[in-house]
Amino acid sequence: MEIFREFTFEAAHRLPRVPEGHKCARLHGHSYRVIVHVEAPVDNEAGWVMDFGDIKRAFKPIEDRLDHYYLNEIEGMENPTSEVLARWIWDRLKSGLPALSALTIRETCTSGCTYRGD
Repeated sequence: MEIFREFTFEAAHRLPRVPEGHKCARLHGHSYRVIVHVEAPVDNEAGWVMDFGDIKRAFKPIEDRLDHYYLNEIEGMENPTSEVLARWIWDRLKSGLPALSALTIRETCTSGCTYRGD
């Protein structure tokens, strides 16, 4: 069974490696959505994969580090594309959430990426 919990945060960034003249080279912000997926068998006693609150607690330090920050200034996110952000979050979340199965990053209403680990 796979469950998920969705989070939002606001942040600014710019993409320094896009072609000259690309609009994303300019400083801009997004209302990011992060969907954290966890996959494991349903515990017969509890009736669930895990408590959604446990996912929230695991994500909280990451949310605190990203919300209302300039992503380019965070180590490892000098070129903060959705793909880089997904891998950055995964690397920090996986140890505290071993059943992590996927992360979906949405930076606009219609654009984003899903990462399932390497």
